Amino acid sequence: MVNATHQGLTALVSVRRACQLVGVSKSTFYRHAKNDAPECAPEEPCAITRAREPSNKLDPDERRAVLDLLHSAQYVDASVDHVWASALDQGIYLCSRATMHRILAEVDEAGDRRGQRTHPAKKIPVLMASGPNQVWSWDITKLRGPEKRVFYQLYVVLDIFSRFVVNWLLATVESDALAQDFLEEAIDSQNVDRGQLTIHADRGSSMRSKVVSELLVDLGVERSHSRPRVSNDNPYSESQFKTLKYCPAFPARFSSIEETHEFCTRFFAFYNAEHRHLGIALHTPASVHTGTYLEVRDQRQATLNAAYAVHPERFRNRPPRALEIDQVVWINPPVLEEVRA
Repeated sequence: MVNATHQGLTALVSVRRACQLVGVSKSTFYRHAKNDAPECAPEEPCAITRAREPSNKLDPDERRAVLDLLHSAQYVDASVDHVWASALDQGIYLCSRATMHRILAEVDEAGDRRGQRTHPAKKIPVLMASGPNQVWSWDITKLRGPEKRVFYQLYVVLDIFSRFVVNWLLATVESDALAQDFLEEAIDSQNVDRGQLTIHADRGSSMRSKVVSELLVDLGVERSHSRPRVSNDNPYSESQFKTLKYCPAFPARFSSIEETHEFCTRFFAFYNAEHRHLGIALHTPASVHTGTYLEVRDQRQATLNAAYAVHPERFRNRPPRALEIDQVVWINPPVLEEVRA
């Protein structure tokens, strides 16, 4: 009844006025109109659908003319704006720019037609060392100075096999020239032969600088860099800096560069000669770097054997073995399938 009354009124007044006169909302009228719409044959569009089609819609021939223009040799690599304006300058108007974009989207040709430059994924650094002076890792960390925004730059290079700090440098600034001198001094101190050593670093400006690259090329040293924003690609330097900054004597701030230099001198002397590193079977870095750890390991084994002979029950009747260092260390070891291949 409501729908019939509305249909009679809407023939005389607008839908809005008819709803006001009857006292119902427009949503109620449209809901009833939708429910009472006649069912259409599958192959024939409804009258309601036909009525909603825009009167200015392009017919198939006109759409084909637009696509032919866009696909022409003159405009195949041009933007829609360029095609539309150029055609208009020649006295040709087929449709609006928005319609051109819609037609291209319908045939899946929308978007930038030019080839886009892509950056391939950075190669994962895979480095292996089976002895000292085969792979070094270096990095720069900031140490807080006496005031806010005052930092001292600490350069450190260490051997990933022995964990031995080969060289360190403290400076007020980070510079390519300092990095060059720092690495050259480290390489000279170890008498490294050409082709023997690979130096790994992150992607800092000093690490990728031209002077450092030229130095390593001249000395026959292979270069390796971490992937962008992947700190795990330089784990040995990160771990060493953590050991430094978690040292109980490490202050919140250093009062001067002289104090900082004195602290670093004492710390690295302790780290190389006295610090028992779990990653190298609780030997000292200096012992592993020079090879004397073999004698230390034999001495440890003799002590354990003597203790076992006196009280085997304290070892559950199993002869103890001294810890062995890893004979091969990696930065990003390959997965098992790659090793087998």
